[in-house]
Amino acid sequence: HAFVDVRRFARIRLIDCPASTIRQVSPLAENGPDPVIDRAILTEEWLVQKLRSKHVPVKALLLDQANISGIGNWVGDELLYDARIHPEQYSDTLTPAQMAQLHRSIMYVCSTAVELRAESDRFPETWLFKYRWGKGKKDDPRRLPSGEKIKFLTVGGRTSAVVPSVQRKTGGVARDIVDDDDDEGEEEEEKKKPARKKRGKKSEDSDEGEEPSNQSRRKKKSPKQTQEDEDQDQDQEATTQTPLHTTETHAVKKKEEEEDAVAATPNDIPPPPTQQQQQLPERKRLPPSNNPPRMQKMASTAKQAASTESSPPKDETASELPQRRRRRRRSARVSSSGAGAK
Repeated sequence: HAFVDVRRFARIRLIDCPASTIRQVSPLAENGPDPVIDRAILTEEWLVQKLRSKHVPVKALLLDQANISGIGNWVGDELLYDARIHPEQYSDTLTPAQMAQLHRSIMYVCSTAVELRAESDRFPETWLFKYRWGKGKKDDPRRLPSGEKIKFLTVGGRTSAVVPSVQRKTGGVARDIVDDDDDEGEEEEEKKKPARKKRGKKSEDSDEGEEPSNQSRRKKKSPKQTQEDEDQDQDQEATTQTPLHTTETHAVKKKEEEEDAVAATPNDIPPPPTQQQQQLPERKRLPPSNNPPRMQKMASTAKQAASTESSPPKDETASELPQRRRRRRRSARVSSSGAGAK
């Protein structure tokens, strides 16, 4: 036969011993009695003594193989549902009637599963096993055929299926669990409570006819506004303290300026203007004007004057050459006409 363990919880160990004595060899020797094989050991009195000797959730006690061997996660949920016991209730808080019922449920569920060779299709339709596997699926029923809701919680490090309407808490539990019905009721009450408070305030205000206090009118300032207020306070404090400080600094600066003026050296005095600077024409030194267009116009005329002065003189003969030629031609004509007349 193949050994298949998808979740990898199981272990295989080879032991060299006769099969009849294998339960007396470790690690099976450390296990508790088996509900099917050791019926003579796992009696109701033995179970009551075991439950009262420990202060742990009852399901955690059942899953511990050192206490009882052969009870796994879904078997523990099934027998606790059959016994109508909450899985988180402490084992030493169960009543004698609950302990007796738990013993009967252990024997019933374990023997039935073994007789049916763990074929889940043959399990009774009233078992929780048939309806507990819908967690996390889209078609999750989360309800029994009778209508009771199925809830999931963690006990002893394992996910446990519980029906709160059937498995009531009759003693101390590891942590409080609220039924789904109670959750819905609490949510509705919480939704209604603010509305009731507001109505009460309005009625009180209307009955008394008093205006709201200044504290209620005040709006809560944001952190940014509070920071700005603190900065303004600091600026005001700084302004109240500045006059003395400013007067002292002005006095110190004045003394330093006087000392600098006294200790000034000839190098600090600007040099006299050179001869070239003195011979500059006065027309280049334009008078100050507050009119920018006028200043630009005066600057352009000054540039034109400077360019005419700096440029070389034009050749007058080149401009008067045509007139001279005309004069010579006229004089030549006059002279030729005079010689012919003679």
